Amino acid sequence: MKTLAGPNRRGFLRYGLGAIGAALVDPVLAGPAPGAAGDLPDDRRQALAPLPESGKNLPMSTKMKHNFPFDPSYGLTLEGLRAIEPPPAPPGFDDFWQARYKKALAVEPKPVVRAAKASHPDWLVQDITFTSTDGVTIGGWLLVPRHGRIRRGLVVGHGYGGRIAPDFDLPVTETAVLFPCFRGISRSLHPPISPEPAFHVLHDIDRPERYVIGGCVEDLWGAVSALIALFPDLGGRIGYSGISFGGGIGALAIPFDPRIARGFLEVPTFGNRPLWLNLPTTGSADAVQRYRRTHPGVLDHLRLFDAASAATRITVPMLVAVALFDPAVAPPCQFSVANALPHSKFNEIFILDAGHFDYPTDSVQQAALSERNRRFFEVT
Repeated sequence: MKTLAGPNRRGFLRYGLGAIGAALVDPVLAGPAPGAAGDLPDDRRQALAPLPESGKNLPMSTKMKHNFPFDPSYGLTLEGLRAIEPPPAPPGFDDFWQARYKKALAVEPKPVVRAAKASHPDWLVQDITFTSTDGVTIGGWLLVPRHGRIRRGLVVGHGYGGRIAPDFDLPVTETAVLFPCFRGISRSLHPPISPEPAFHVLHDIDRPERYVIGGCVEDLWGAVSALIALFPDLGGRIGYSGISFGGGIGALAIPFDPRIARGFLEVPTFGNRPLWLNLPTTGSADAVQRYRRTHPGVLDHLRLFDAASAATRITVPMLVAVALFDPAVAPPCQFSVANALPHSKFNEIFILDAGHFDYPTDSVQQAALSERNRRFFEVT
């Protein structure tokens, strides 16, 4: 995909970035950074014990070598990224999403499960469909542990590449795991919504009440409803995990659904739309940037779908993994989501060297993140 010529400096300055460095010149801690002190209401939210040395023993990558026509680190240090503030929500933001949640909650999901062709020694693998808003049928997979009881539920979102199978290596046990495919994608094809990211992200973008991203948020809420319909005892013990596209959807959904007890977002998109619309990228934002050239008012609609603005309203424990270098989801937009979370000992930020990009210490950092996930979700 083509990219814009360069970042919009006015956007950086307006939305809270204190300084723009020429490059990442200092070593950066790779691993979870403890949240600031402070408590959230509700005694059921358990604090997490920090990993040994807060990840200080994890190896670091050198500066990334790449062939992109722009700098996927955007010349920013970790300090600069942590200084970015989320944009304010537009008037009517909460009413808009609360009305959508009420609409989604009124839909009876009617989940249907059947044995899947895939098999696994630890999981009973089932195909699942359920009904979401607008009569859309959502398809996906349900994993149920073969041994032990089911103590919690987990909904797992996907990136913009969709999903062809469930993940069997999730670091969770005693958990019913639902992998929905958001509307228009993979097992949830729904013409005329295109499954191609560059077109999917534009579907009804000029109609906030019909924009496909809002529908995908409703699909997430529908997945929670489907889990509860299948396992009524899981109420209050359901988590969400989403990466990239799924991370952005999660940030929009979690603050308005009290049934979601905690969430993990990895390199989330849709954060800080003013920056998202201006920073060069290979991701879905590029399609919207090109659309904006002939539809300059698109930002007015997208403010209602800003994952960073939504994240300021999240009150449950969160683990967010953000990258210092990412050609597909600009790190300033990722950090806008992470920085928007309330300061609390229950929230944690995990720093990755890169996202949507292979690098030497990727497997080591992902292993550490997986262990962090195991400890995070086992208290649900």
